Amino acid sequence: MNGMKTAMLLAALTALFMSIGYLFGGSGGALIALVVAAGLNLFTYWNADKLVLSMHGAREVDARTDTLLYPMVADLARRANMPMPKVYLVDSPNPNAFATGRNPQNAAVAATTGLLNMLTRDEVAAVMAHELGHVRNRDTLIMTMVATIAGAISMIANFGLFFGHGDNRPHPLVALLAVFMAPFAAMIVQMAISRTREFGADRAGAEISGNPLALASALRKIAAPASQIPSIASQRNPAAAQLYIVPTGVSELFSTHPATERRIAELEKLAGGMSAITAPAAGKRRSALDPLSGG
Repeated sequence: MNGMKTAMLLAALTALFMSIGYLFGGSGGALIALVVAAGLNLFTYWNADKLVLSMHGAREVDARTDTLLYPMVADLARRANMPMPKVYLVDSPNPNAFATGRNPQNAAVAATTGLLNMLTRDEVAAVMAHELGHVRNRDTLIMTMVATIAGAISMIANFGLFFGHGDNRPHPLVALLAVFMAPFAAMIVQMAISRTREFGADRAGAEISGNPLALASALRKIAAPASQIPSIASQRNPAAAQLYIVPTGVSELFSTHPATERRIAELEKLAGGMSAITAPAAGKRRSALDPLSGG
């Protein structure tokens, strides 16, 4: 299913590339756009994770430099019987986390300092389990390619607006419309195939951590701050917002994520279906822990 989603996504975005190229350069422009799209798709497949991590100024940590997040992710990966991903820390007050990489063997997970300061240990573990769920479900290839390619569509539209020439140059109003509509169309493609993957990652995260109520509690805590506290990376490239466990600066109507309230309700329903022993024990462990900031 994810392979089909990826093919649909790349086909739709490639068609959008070609349409913009045709608008500003005729058939020759469409051909150039096709070549650029093919090259960008190939480059993104191998390098999107590096671009996303660089975009966020992420710093890699290991067992020597980090005694909290790294061993937590290592324990979760062992529980899930997954390869150990690289672990990154992002210095940002925006409380969020994301996963990236083309497959489980080449994956990375990242958390912001804002997330670590706001949540308890169990809640952070549940969030990181959600990100490992994305890796296990192979969502990360879609996420990283979308974040890179959708942002490039806007750049191509703007490039054509200023550098189209001669008979190939469209009417200024048409060009302006393309500049605004191309990123919007790319966002629609993202939304069409992205929302269901969050429910899947929530379920996988609850299974890996064994604590769906901790994930529900984490989502409840960070939903409002994540939308209110600026994320520099998503301000520079709005397509990056769809990488996060909670999107930033977007309304529910235009979000690539389902409503947080719906996700919490599904997690609470999942917790209710667990054994009477596991769920109360998980809740007790969560309430007994202090925030990771030490406050």
